Amino acid sequence: MSADVGFFGPDSVTWKLHAEPILFLGGIRALYLQALHPRAVAAIAQNSGYRTDPMGRLMRTATYVSTVIYGTTEEAETAGSRLRRLHSRLSAVDSRTGEQFRIDEPDLLRWVHVAEIESFLTTATQAGVSLTLQEADAYYAEQTRAAELVGLDPSTVPASVAEVEAYYQSMQPELELTRDGINTAAFLTVPPMPDFFHNRAVRLGMTVGPPRWAYTGVAATAIGLLPPWARRLYGGLGWPATDLTAALSVRSMRLLLNTVLSRLPGQYRVSPLRQAALDRAASSRASSEAA
Repeated sequence: MSADVGFFGPDSVTWKLHAEPILFLGGIRALYLQALHPRAVAAIAQNSGYRTDPMGRLMRTATYVSTVIYGTTEEAETAGSRLRRLHSRLSAVDSRTGEQFRIDEPDLLRWVHVAEIESFLTTATQAGVSLTLQEADAYYAEQTRAAELVGLDPSTVPASVAEVEAYYQSMQPELELTRDGINTAAFLTVPPMPDFFHNRAVRLGMTVGPPRWAYTGVAATAIGLLPPWARRLYGGLGWPATDLTAALSVRSMRLLLNTVLSRLPGQYRVSPLRQAALDRAASSRASSEAA
């Protein structure tokens, strides 16, 4: 009997893409993009604990994504069911109209989903990960399974590069930078540093420690990787030079990150969820060859 490799498996583009550590930057880019949707960012601002527990929120999101990507079918479905139940109990108020709305509205879920997966794909390819157009299309198609887990009808989710581009084009009239968006983007750009880094900076006599400067560069690169129309909504410029600078920066980050990770012991180079998935895939292959 073959081991359960979950929704995607070792031959998927999803596993190829999400093996890249640089995708953490894609997650930050996605948050900047998501914050341009007035209702989506209102839902985040009014229901998320990102301000009081930013690291906890980050880790919970990362764990959910990893579970969907690398977990067994049962683990992924359980995580999705838990998330849907949570969303079903939450609502927010549109700051522009005063209207109350559910945060599991399909339009909001779709925006968050597309902004996330497009950010992962764009960040990876800008960082130098080689994908053909067919592979990029396959990634979007594969990720409709993740969209279904959060409660979306897969047939309503963009499933190719062309469909994502058309979706963004259709969404632009609905996007604007609200006060919630400004506050969220400001928090993303200058978040509080963990106590460990703060205390170390104080001991060194610094008002702003090295981690702050390093993260500022990360945030600036994430913003630079946004589509030109998104940067303009933030008050920035859509110049091609910005795209080139961001691409050079993210390529350097990927090289540095991969170099550092390659020097770590094996157990620290791969997340436990991914390692468990790789082990199941190896077991499945061994069973097939022995049959």
